[in-house]
Amino acid sequence: MLNASPEAMISVVEQAIALWGAPQGLAVPAFRQHHAAMLGVSQFFALPITVVDLLALASVQPRCLTHSEVARIATGFGSIAEGCALAALGPNARLLGARLAGVGVTCAFASIDEEALTP
Repeated sequence: MLNASPEAMISVVEQAIALWGAPQGLAVPAFRQHHAAMLGVSQFFALPITVVDLLALASVQPRCLTHSEVARIATGFGSIAEGCALAALGPNARLLGARLAGVGVTCAFASIDEEALTP
């Protein structure tokens, strides 16, 4: 995503919306919070951005469905999109599916597992 365009991110988010429905927000790791693609997609869809701290991103890595060696080498994390989606929603979050990939970008959606909230 280092060289990703806002258009590429908008395209992959549109694909995710077609599969899983509209999100309530976007999540991004702290090291990408000012990236043009994230800011562009936030403005385009009028969605707030949640900045995920690195400890939270690290803690959810085992729960991610996909892992990229390229991402791990570049950032220290094998799953950024899925990790951010899970970390932003907390321990009861579940991925709606494996991340989607576009031109230089990835996108994943998560939701709160309502069954985990019931006693």
